[in-house]
Amino acid sequence: MEKQACIFVAGDDTVAGAAILELLHTQGYCNLLGRSPAGPDLINAIDVNTFFAEAHPEYVFLAAGRSGGIHLNRTCPADLMLDNLRVTTNVVSAAHRYGTRKLLYLASSCAYPKNAPQPLAVDSLMTGFLEPTSEAYAMAKLAGWQLCTAFRRQYDARFITAFTANAFGPHDDYGPDSGHVIPALIRRAHEAKLRDEPALTVWGTGTPRREFIYARDLADACVFVMQHYDETAPINLGIGSDLSIGETARAVADAVGYRGEILYDPTKRDGARLKRLDSSPLRAMGWRPTSDFHDALVATYRWFLENELTRMNRPASAAV
Repeated sequence: MEKQACIFVAGDDTVAGAAILELLHTQGYCNLLGRSPAGPDLINAIDVNTFFAEAHPEYVFLAAGRSGGIHLNRTCPADLMLDNLRVTTNVVSAAHRYGTRKLLYLASSCAYPKNAPQPLAVDSLMTGFLEPTSEAYAMAKLAGWQLCTAFRRQYDARFITAFTANAFGPHDDYGPDSGHVIPALIRRAHEAKLRDEPALTVWGTGTPRREFIYARDLADACVFVMQHYDETAPINLGIGSDLSIGETARAVADAVGYRGEILYDPTKRDGARLKRLDSSPLRAMGWRPTSDFHDALVATYRWFLENELTRMNRPASAAV
């Protein structure tokens, strides 16, 4: 990617998209397009086509689409699936129609089969049943991958797909019910600290293991594969290690400064027992993460205090 190239980050209001846009800016890319305030409504096909017709982005990072934790996946599966399908079909088709040189589509590790061998290799995609708690969202992500593959096969479009580990960082969803594991835990640990509560209860048994990647590392991996990867097969973007939910909850509590006890509610579903990506192809290309997990949690909590709390406490009249 040339520094002067026109680059569109679709979904710069997501944790991954915001990090990609920020990283590109710091690396000296000077012709960057984001979703807001001048960008299109990505679920509106007319808006998206008009935007592409006028801007003609040369490179597209497709990091858009609504997502959430177990609770949101269980209560709003249709909303999640429809949003992701609409966004993906609109952006991918417009990118082809208006001559985008290369597109990177970000999918999720939850799209792997529930019982696939660990670590999760791309060869196991679509070889078995999905985890029921996130099946609708995962199917939408698989459809996006297949759409990119179809454009590549039919039109020789340089559209590539990456499956990412669980990202966390600034601009995440910190809702206690809608957020992913780490942002939801940050919110709940912060509130427990303020109330001086003796214990923080975590959904499930605390034993499932997850691979987490800091948003800045994920952004760096995305820019790296946009520059160096151009294969039909998707590629995994992970760091190669995992933590239990219990270990993660304690690490979050330490970063927040909450000293109470961590308890577990086994009546709530755990989800998949283990999710860790096989990112050996990415590592073989020379990419490595650079962030320390504790430092990343502290930075994420600092952003939460400086931005999310301010937004949530703002009077309704001032938020318009």
